[in-house]
Amino acid sequence: MIDSEARHIAAMRSRVPTIVLLALYATAAIAIGYASYGRALEGRHWRAAVYVAGALTAGVILLIQDLDRPSAGFIGVSQQPMLDVAANLAGRRD
Repeated sequence: MIDSEARHIAAMRSRVPTIVLLALYATAAIAIGYASYGRALEGRHWRAAVYVAGALTAGVILLIQDLDRPSAGFIGVSQQPMLDVAANLAGRRD
């Protein structure tokens, strides 16, 4: 139980480095820029594919950021299982 709690605390404290997130943003911006440039060279005026690719890329980056911070954001991680185990262990006094 102590090892499980230590792993849990370590996972809560470890974060994706800011430089990695900045690299993700830069890579996404460059990729969307190249996609837009390629579409402009073809002379097509239908840009839905570029918009969808941009939205999907932004969604993936936001998902990574949200999963990286479990105590905040849209995706929450319940602490109830840990609380139940702690209460169970506290109630057992052998």
